[in-house]
Amino acid sequence: MTIRDGGGARDGGDRRYAPPQAELRDPVARARAARRMRDGDPPTRDKVGRGVGVLVGALVIIGVFVVVGAVLLVTLLRPAVAGWVTGMAYDNPSLLGVGWVSDLVREDLGPALTAPASSDSADVEFTVADGDTAAGIADRLHATGLLADPRAFVYLAVSRDLAGKLEAGTFVLRKDMTPEELVASLLEMKVFATTVALREALRLEQIAAYLQTLPIKTDVQAFYRLAKDPPASLVADYPWLKDLPPGASLEGYLGSGVYEVDPRIDAESLLRRLLDGFHAQMGDLLTVPASRGMTLRQVLTLASIVDREAVVDSEYAKIAGVYQNRIDQGMLLNADPTVIYGVDSVNVAKLPFAEWPTYAFWNPVDGPLADVKLPKSLASYQTYVNVGLPDGPIVTPSVKAMKAALEPDTKGGYLYFVAIPNGGGKHAFAKTYEQHLANLKKYGYIQ
Repeated sequence: MTIRDGGGARDGGDRRYAPPQAELRDPVARARAARRMRDGDPPTRDKVGRGVGVLVGALVIIGVFVVVGAVLLVTLLRPAVAGWVTGMAYDNPSLLGVGWVSDLVREDLGPALTAPASSDSADVEFTVADGDTAAGIADRLHATGLLADPRAFVYLAVSRDLAGKLEAGTFVLRKDMTPEELVASLLEMKVFATTVALREALRLEQIAAYLQTLPIKTDVQAFYRLAKDPPASLVADYPWLKDLPPGASLEGYLGSGVYEVDPRIDAESLLRRLLDGFHAQMGDLLTVPASRGMTLRQVLTLASIVDREAVVDSEYAKIAGVYQNRIDQGMLLNADPTVIYGVDSVNVAKLPFAEWPTYAFWNPVDGPLADVKLPKSLASYQTYVNVGLPDGPIVTPSVKAMKAALEPDTKGGYLYFVAIPNGGGKHAFAKTYEQHLANLKKYGYIQ
């Protein structure tokens, strides 16, 4: 077979390289060709280029993997880094002045910057003292349940320059405020509390009259209506009101004491504050043992009468004992305060609500108390005519009156008492009517 025919070597040799005829005629060329045939094709310029391309491609792939790995590493570690930076900024608030630190902190806090700590709308008193730091305030806000994450307050406070503008004082906040609203209340609104100071042994109308004199925006008349006819939903929130009869008011259940309230407090929130105050004052006294033989409402009613009669601490239990002895013997209570309560109830109902602050409560009644006529709704308070306790309390009793009603001193068997003129609030006690008449003569009540 000839080269011209294009045939291959008979031995089926490698056809990848076919030397030109000129090389075949030259012995040296033939030797070189034979050597190439034996050792394989030498690298050409194209093959070198392909090698460099492969190397560059490999480096590119490696670079992509490095970049992707770095991105994944940063993505995985970012929360931890952000949390660490946030913690550092909380301990050193000045770091929040660094842009990227502030951005990381804001991102790490996320919903904590806008979420309230609770849905509870009740007012909470909060005091800021001179020298308080943003972190210190945040910790106390958190401890009182006003703030879910203290770091959120610090972030917002520093960004608003709270430290240089905050004034010391008592503020009224709510647990349903967002961190932003808390900062605004402490920094911008400066809503200081109004003091509501209720002395012991006040009746409901006295409380309403007093509230009208305070610099508050509360609808006091709405407050009074709620207290006179509390909705079942409100009563249900206070288990110790379970024996409150249908249609009964909250007379006797609104705690005395000093309350700091937001001057914008609504009627129901204020009513709840006083109910909470009563519960806090009375504590375990609201659990009446079965051995007492009375319901909580009956004990409160007795205590309220004692509170209007007793002056000297040592006589509270003794006066409670007089009324208890009368109850046990089926006698009329002849309790002056219950009759006066009925008379005042009739009189104040005739006045416009705005004039209640001018009414003088608890003034003595002219004429014999047994002759006082009360409407049917108040008939039980005429204890000179009707036997037993009246339908409900006549004032909110004090703790000492409540203790006396729970443990009345009946050992002396006293059934009567009369105030000693100029006696510093003391009374003269008697076991029999004859002894009582003698005391009345002795102290100038009768001839």
